[in-house]
Amino acid sequence: MKVALGDGLATAPVPLLTCDQEPIHIPGSIQAYGLLLVGSTATLEIIGGAGDIDGRLAPGWGGRSLTELLGQDIPAEFVGAADATAVALGQVRGTSELFDVVAHRSAGRILVELEPAAAHTLSAGAILARLRAANQTFERAGNLRDLCERAAVAFRLLTGFDRVMVYRFLDDEAGVVLGEDRDPALTSFLNHHFPASDIPSQARALYVRNRVRVIPDVGYTPAPLVSASSDLAALDMSDLALRSVSPIHIQYLKNMGVAASASVSIVMEGVLWGLIACHSQSPSYLPYDVRLACDALADSLSRQIRALDEGEHYRERIRLRTLEDAVALRLGAEGSIQDFFATTGDELRGMLAADGFAAVQGADLYCTGICPDDADIRGIAQWVGPLGATKPYSTHELSEQVPGAATYRSQASGLLATTMSTEQPTVLLWFRAEQVEVVNWAGNPHKSAAADPQAPLTPRSSFEDWSQAVRGKSRPWTLLEIESASRLMRTIFDARQNRRVRDLNRELTATIADNDRLLLQKDFLLKEVSHRTQNSLQLVSAFLSLQARDVGDPILTAHLSEAQRRLSAVALVHRRLYSDAQLETVDLSRYIDDLVPDIQASMGEGWKDQIALRLAPIVVSADKAIKIGLILTELVINANKYAYGGSPGPISIVLERLGHRLRLVVADNGPGREGSRQGFGSKMVAIMVKGLEGAYEESSNEPGLRIIVTAPFE
Repeated sequence: MKVALGDGLATAPVPLLTCDQEPIHIPGSIQAYGLLLVGSTATLEIIGGAGDIDGRLAPGWGGRSLTELLGQDIPAEFVGAADATAVALGQVRGTSELFDVVAHRSAGRILVELEPAAAHTLSAGAILARLRAANQTFERAGNLRDLCERAAVAFRLLTGFDRVMVYRFLDDEAGVVLGEDRDPALTSFLNHHFPASDIPSQARALYVRNRVRVIPDVGYTPAPLVSASSDLAALDMSDLALRSVSPIHIQYLKNMGVAASASVSIVMEGVLWGLIACHSQSPSYLPYDVRLACDALADSLSRQIRALDEGEHYRERIRLRTLEDAVALRLGAEGSIQDFFATTGDELRGMLAADGFAAVQGADLYCTGICPDDADIRGIAQWVGPLGATKPYSTHELSEQVPGAATYRSQASGLLATTMSTEQPTVLLWFRAEQVEVVNWAGNPHKSAAADPQAPLTPRSSFEDWSQAVRGKSRPWTLLEIESASRLMRTIFDARQNRRVRDLNRELTATIADNDRLLLQKDFLLKEVSHRTQNSLQLVSAFLSLQARDVGDPILTAHLSEAQRRLSAVALVHRRLYSDAQLETVDLSRYIDDLVPDIQASMGEGWKDQIALRLAPIVVSADKAIKIGLILTELVINANKYAYGGSPGPISIVLERLGHRLRLVVADNGPGREGSRQGFGSKMVAIMVKGLEGAYEESSNEPGLRIIVTAPFE
């Protein structure tokens, strides 16, 4: 026994509040001009069907095999492929007619549609010729409206319907007819708007999935889906051309006086851009091969629309980039940012096709063109400042966003704003004046809801011209204009930063020049002081030499000679230190390496190869370097005097780094220390080591004496 699953569709009321949720993809019935077979993918057994299968195809079809009933095999790759959607199976002879057969998959079942084949069909070559001719006319279109007009003519020629409209969806989901070709006896809908509610959201989703839909006769009686079981009640018929149509839409078409319709989707990048809507005053059928041709032509149309759109975007982008570059050159000129706004306001306004432009920075205000009053501009800037801090803010209906903006909507109904974060935020404002638009609707778009939300939905019955004046809006801002405003703000910000860097560089250059002059003066003074100190030390040394020759006492002469040698050592340390360009810090290893040859020369020719050095690089202050140089000189003099009695002998000098301390070792191979007596030189070394907060240690060098001085160097 077969059970009817969808025989109540034509009269079932649809509550108004659930119109968008109407399950139009599972109507439970088909349009009666065709037949539907439902088979199992596992066994190919027919488990359900719709239409007069017994009378038009074969009696006793239930439980039979699809291959047996159709008289041909269904491709195994179609049956086994999980993502297969449709496959054409050619033609099948019925009891008295020929059918075009197409198979689909849905929820583990095979759905086979059988539609009457056209008595006279165009050859493949003829269809390709028509498509080629239509494509050539598309390519010659100069703009979008011209393209839509050409498309309406091409689709009417291909389908034979009385009226063909190219219908585009707008941003608010309403639609407008951009192109039309019709029988002159019919009313024109060109440039008319249709409300978004005319095509609910679930219908739009199906238009993307099922690109060509046909209703050959709006007065048809739905053929219910029948089955030996009720498990087909929720059968998804989204991909079926035969899928029964919502009774709301049927009534809608009847109210328009349409007897047959077809719709072809215009899809771009997976988004429904618009429809090719075809209407006929009498029942008209669109064969399968013509539907395929319509689908192919719609793809070509969508590509041409995209090409026009991309070409327009490219030209607009080049225009904006060129103007931005010109503005950037003006930013490079001398003058403040405030001067820049005051002199380039008209250029900035024209760049984004605005009626007015204003820049607000603290107490400063610059404006040009058609703008609100200064107080209103400051209020807008204060309101929009935080909104435009991260990205530009734009609106084409400012009165809906800002309280009180309706009072100046004639000057500023559109606003594009961006904010530059500085000490005093800079807000750039572009205004567009109100653009009163008279919108022609195909009937009143404002449907009134019934008092009872469960009352049946009644489609609007009037499609006569209904005009509406839209106020408080401006021409919308394009994405390219918004991006240009963002780039312009970054350009101004970068120019401001570059200007500040240039100013800082000029100040820094002046400061460096002043410092260089001070350093030159300091260097001159240091050289003068060093020269005078050297002269004074040489003069004292000469006095000591003269005194040593004239005193006549050998012991006193020896003491004076030793004092002269120490004075010469001080002069040597001073000369070596102040000959270096770096005066604040000294590389102690380099300093000692330069100092030792002079010490050797002062002790005689025989000492040239007697001193061995092993020095680690340690940076110390100049003050410490003087003290360490004097300590080293005194230790070498002592080794010369006491270890070798004035004769040449080997001396080892080691400079090491131990953590944050330095370690200076002076060792000889003499007889070592004899007794506990400390001479003047040892006492002087002890005093200088104490001044370094260091430590002094003597030990045997086996043979000889080993002097170790440690001190912090940081």
